[in-house]
Amino acid sequence: MTKSILITGCSSGIGYEAAVTLKARGWQVFAGVRRDDDRARLEAEGFDAPILDVTSAESITSGFQSVLDQTNGRLDALFNNAGHGLPGAVEDLPVDGLRELFETNVFGLHDLTTRAIAVMRRQGHGRIVQHSSGFGRHVMPWRGAYNASKHALEGLTDTLRLELRGSGIHVSTLNTGPVTSKFRINSIPPFERWIDWESSAIAERYRAELLPFLYEDKGRAMFQREPDAVIRRLIHAIEAPNPRPRYHITPAVHIAEALKRALPQRMIDAIAARL
Repeated sequence: MTKSILITGCSSGIGYEAAVTLKARGWQVFAGVRRDDDRARLEAEGFDAPILDVTSAESITSGFQSVLDQTNGRLDALFNNAGHGLPGAVEDLPVDGLRELFETNVFGLHDLTTRAIAVMRRQGHGRIVQHSSGFGRHVMPWRGAYNASKHALEGLTDTLRLELRGSGIHVSTLNTGPVTSKFRINSIPPFERWIDWESSAIAERYRAELLPFLYEDKGRAMFQREPDAVIRRLIHAIEAPNPRPRYHITPAVHIAEALKRALPQRMIDAIAARL
């Protein structure tokens, strides 16, 4: 029987590459997207592409049901890949901006995950893969909203993994570092909508540090990898008999983990503040 997987955030980047790779491996791929133009493009490439906006409970309901309608109520794997950032200093972060980010990175993801679990419990098996980040375990300046959302996801996922032991449902977390994608570009609209940086007490730091990072293409980041580095771990998480609870992806994450084990927090803070 052909195995099925639902992937969110497939309009570009890691989500799209995951959909292409898994389809080539024989999976029945449901490539979730938010916009009609992306759905039309993916359908022209031969994908099932349900509209699935994780900020909308109605869209989650209709999109998830459309998947089950095509699989006779089964789902073998879920890859929660959709997410975005909201750059800016924590002191300048409005509550509504933080809430909007959590709708995508935490609340909508959680809604979809619980629906998938209900299906997987009935069939007695399943794989859930949460796309977290190195920032789910470590932090850097200017990323407070994103750091917080990924730390929340880590807490939910670690607890869920314990609670699903023995159920036949395996839960894995991908802690990804810098990977080629549109993440930086996609962070600009939320920044412009929510962060009044010109009125900030640290406006000069914005000009010197954050604005060049957001608006200037400075080429590849240190230790940056291509999406296939993530896809390889995703394949292991959904196909291996004993998937890992956690996958550290890119050298940057491995280095951060080593420093966390070796150094006191004050030294880690000093290093992170300079990056």
